[in-house]
Amino acid sequence: MTSFLLSSGLSVTNTVGCLFLLALGIILVVKGGDWFVDAASWIAEVSGIPTFIIGATIVSVATTLPEILVSSIAAAQGSAGLAIGNAVGSVNCNIALILAISLLFIPSKFKRKDYAAKMALLLVAISVLWAVSATADKVVNWWEAIIVLAIFLAFMVENLLSAKKHASQLALETPVEKPDSVQVANSVFANGNGALSYYAEAQQRKKLTIKRTGMVIEKADIGKNILKFIIGAGCIVLGAQLMCDNGSELARIASVPEDIIGVTILAVGTSLPELVTTITSIIKKKADLSVGNIIGANVIDISLILPLCAFISAGKFGTTLPISAQSAVIDFPFCLAVAAVALIPALIAGRFKRWQGGALLAGYVAYITLLVLNTVKVIHIF
Repeated sequence: MTSFLLSSGLSVTNTVGCLFLLALGIILVVKGGDWFVDAASWIAEVSGIPTFIIGATIVSVATTLPEILVSSIAAAQGSAGLAIGNAVGSVNCNIALILAISLLFIPSKFKRKDYAAKMALLLVAISVLWAVSATADKVVNWWEAIIVLAIFLAFMVENLLSAKKHASQLALETPVEKPDSVQVANSVFANGNGALSYYAEAQQRKKLTIKRTGMVIEKADIGKNILKFIIGAGCIVLGAQLMCDNGSELARIASVPEDIIGVTILAVGTSLPELVTTITSIIKKKADLSVGNIIGANVIDISLILPLCAFISAGKFGTTLPISAQSAVIDFPFCLAVAAVALIPALIAGRFKRWQGGALLAGYVAYITLLVLNTVKVIHIF
């Protein structure tokens, strides 16, 4: 068996050890992503940002950190197959598996004006990258990376404009809050003397009123959420490193192509935060958060991660980022197909339908089946 050395100095000499560390990495990513998302969502909610913008921006950035880190590390180590496979594989997993689950349970309505630009940018980003992969040289060079990165910048600008617009509406629509019975009671106690007055004043000092939203929060929550944010980010970083190292090693030991590992184990593993967010959204009946998170995460995966990997490849190795036959022939076409099935009918109808969830899930099963059959040489696609 082959041995490899982690940054901690721990030497693992067997496949069981690789699987254990891969599983540990996934657990750290999931739990870290959970804490990170909770903290980021709390911060956004306190600021009064609408749920779908929370999902498409702060939560999406948080849940795509595993993909960003895993693909960046893979690119820096010269594993282009893992880098691209993880990015596009995560998009395929997000749409055809995670969004499918969300649509099967909550086929929700939405406002076209809130989602149209984000959906269009996602379709454009996938189309551009498929066009790049279809070229004769099958590489992503620096100027092509800049074009794709411009889509990410357009996405962020659109989100900032949407947030500003909704913040203005919130300022106009926020009613003057009437004090509830507890506030009245506390006021009475505060104006009196003795133990009750002291207790009421002490309780009030523990709270803080946010001027913009009128929300009353516990001061202790600020420190708690900042801590969750930092610890969550740390867990994601460590977990992503473990997943990348051990995913690569397992692929080498089992003679499985890096592209397959990238679009399966790593893609599903790094998409677990999105899955956790979706399941939580289903339980809490917040479809906007789930759909906004998935759309935002996919735009980031496609338009930020791949250009970033191209820049890393150019800066460290002085080479372009190669696109494998699998990515060009299967991954990108499937990615555009499932995005079209998920988004175009929804834009036309102004709502998602349950049949879309079923179609996407069936497509994902067929996609993975084709990859496996091609790998074991039952069929030959590329």
